[in-house]
Amino acid sequence: MFYKPDASLNTNGVPVAFASVEYIMRDVNWGWLIRYMHSTGASAFFVVVYLHMFRGMLYGSYRKPRELIWVFGMLIFLVLMAEAFMGYLLPWGQMSFWGAQVIVNLFSAIPFIGEPLSIWIRGDYVIGDATLNRFFSFHVIAVPLALLGLVAAHIMALHEVGSNNPDGIEIKKNVDANGIPLDGIPFHPYYTVKDIVGVVAFLIVFFAVVLFAPEGGGYFLEYNNFFPADPLKTPPHIAPVWYFTPFYSILRAIVWPIFGLEAKFWGVVAMGASVVVIAFLPWLDRSPVKSIRYRGPIYKSFLTAFVIAFLALGYFGTQPPSPVGEVVSQICTLIYFAFFLLMPWYSKIDKCKPEPERVTFK
Repeated sequence: MFYKPDASLNTNGVPVAFASVEYIMRDVNWGWLIRYMHSTGASAFFVVVYLHMFRGMLYGSYRKPRELIWVFGMLIFLVLMAEAFMGYLLPWGQMSFWGAQVIVNLFSAIPFIGEPLSIWIRGDYVIGDATLNRFFSFHVIAVPLALLGLVAAHIMALHEVGSNNPDGIEIKKNVDANGIPLDGIPFHPYYTVKDIVGVVAFLIVFFAVVLFAPEGGGYFLEYNNFFPADPLKTPPHIAPVWYFTPFYSILRAIVWPIFGLEAKFWGVVAMGASVVVIAFLPWLDRSPVKSIRYRGPIYKSFLTAFVIAFLALGYFGTQPPSPVGEVVSQICTLIYFAFFLLMPWYSKIDKCKPEPERVTFK
């Protein structure tokens, strides 16, 4: 209601968009609280989404018959990334402006169509008022509508086959005379109470950050974003928000031209592939069991290495480029892709424990 997507300068020489955020923070009743809930909520959302995806990987929730749920989930993840990226430009701070500049310029690395494509995305030859207005429109209307549709499809696909469980057992195989699964329990009161506990725990942490550390140590709101966007002053280190940094590290890890195409192009390809490859998990995993409870040591080792590599990539993506960071990022990129591309082999040869017929309660 108070934000204004306008890149022109006001009478004080400050961009109107930046000044409107400052107005919300200082003059609008409870504006600071809503703004901090919004900025912290973006990071909290990605924390929950990454944990949700990791749990799916632990318990094999992407396996047959839940492939469609996983694919819809990955589409939600892609749309969330677009929503977060477009929203990040709106405060029109230094990091907002230069982060958008870097990301949009990546599209120019695509042969033949790259340059016109990046101009088309920006709506101008540079990041400017046209970019700000279209990103605002997408952020508040178009992308949330797409997100709502995908969430509905995700839940409908889930209801078709039912939820997975930590044992990875299909409970619909064992039913009573009325066709009700013997190992199933009612959603209410069991899951409603369980989820309320989770929500309360989440809200305690969430509001502790909102009220006491809204910048999140510079990871949720960067230092440079408290300065208005200045096209003539480049920050010494430009990095995206922390939830994009693992993929940004993969982009930076590619430093050699291949087949006559520049390194930036292959970096963009690697970054895109690192997100898309996750969607193919249901067809890459050849293990006879779903849950990590019954998997062998090889899968557990690969998954551990993958998590460590992902966290290391995330950390080095927040740091300025360095020789050590480059080498570590390259090693972690290889581990990241090895987890997926070698999965058809190692998941097949892994020695698994026999899966029980029924869900275990001990």
